[in-house]
Amino acid sequence: MPNRSIQKALAMLALALVMSACGGSTPTPEKLQTPVFHAAGNPGLLSDWNIAHIEDSVLVLNENVLPFDLNSPLFTDYAHKLRTVWMPEGVSANYTQNDALDFPVGTIISKTFYYPRLEGDTRDSLAVVRTDDYGRDYKNTGLDLAGLDLANVRLMETRIIAHREEGWIALPYVWNEAQTEAVLKRAGDLKNLNLVNAADGVHTPFPYIIPNSNQCAGCHGTNSNTREIKPIGPKARHLNKNYAYADGIQNQLAKFTKAGYLTGLPPMGEVAKTANWQDMTLSLQERARGYLDINCAHCHSTVGPADTSGLHLEPSTKYGSYLGVCKVSVSAGAGTGGFLYDIDPGHADTSIIPFRMNSIDPGIMMPELGRSTIHAEGVALINAWITQLDGNCGDPQTGN
Repeated sequence: MPNRSIQKALAMLALALVMSACGGSTPTPEKLQTPVFHAAGNPGLLSDWNIAHIEDSVLVLNENVLPFDLNSPLFTDYAHKLRTVWMPEGVSANYTQNDALDFPVGTIISKTFYYPRLEGDTRDSLAVVRTDDYGRDYKNTGLDLAGLDLANVRLMETRIIAHREEGWIALPYVWNEAQTEAVLKRAGDLKNLNLVNAADGVHTPFPYIIPNSNQCAGCHGTNSNTREIKPIGPKARHLNKNYAYADGIQNQLAKFTKAGYLTGLPPMGEVAKTANWQDMTLSLQERARGYLDINCAHCHSTVGPADTSGLHLEPSTKYGSYLGVCKVSVSAGAGTGGFLYDIDPGHADTSIIPFRMNSIDPGIMMPELGRSTIHAEGVALINAWITQLDGNCGDPQTGN
């Protein structure tokens, strides 16, 4: 059998032929391996960061780029997401209990949005498949130990968030039709898609919206006092799960530590774990709170952009008015739907939170950004949770 150097040379030759056929340039050996951190400027191409390369129509992560997943993923129009992190040699993130890990300067975090392809579709707009398990990236849609198979998926965008000396930057890159490169589009973009329900085959046209740089910064500015951009997903409680890495299935936090990407990890029994909202073995309470945590709590927290609403959806918030129970909305306007309470225990149909989740009207919908479709399964979950809650809010005018 050929040795490792010959295998590498053959892989480079195959990639060169693919790139040549697509009009791309032949990468150097260094470009195939090492990510590039840009301390300044806004690189025009995703390949300038060199976090991955395409080899035989497979998106392959480059050297020391670690994929990761979240216990419960943020909903984005049923898109699947390949999340990665890379850090330069000699530095690592510090463990934090509640916030995102304290990542060092030089960190590059990426999130690539993609859909399973629908074979044989003849419509003008691209048809992509909606599946109920959109958050389980590596199981069903082409991402395995070899990479992301582009024959099975359609790449939409890759968002880069990088930690520079002056703070984090967030940049959106849009994949071209040939699926060979993603181009920086700071003004955002829109793609007309058909979302096909895998269960019944129903097509639903919708606009897939790629946020502009200001919107990226708005979502990632999770502290209304500092307005600093920071990562949202990679918190210890969201990362505390197993992942199928090349060297075996293992806990992601343990893998980060083993790779030199994390220090200060306490015993795993002391690390919180966000509930997977799709895990039917867990209680409605656990699943609903996990869903609200990842989808809402980065804004609805004690310091988030929605702190003045008085609605705090962090996992530490106790059952009561701060969680929205019998809380009269103070700032929703038309977003109340004419209802009084964020959560009316036992009455999902008169509660503001599921009403806003079940809308795509820009003046009503929550979250305000990041989706053009309704997450039917998420709405059903929150409805079921509220319906089984005990309590009586009474009349806010009389107290009865």
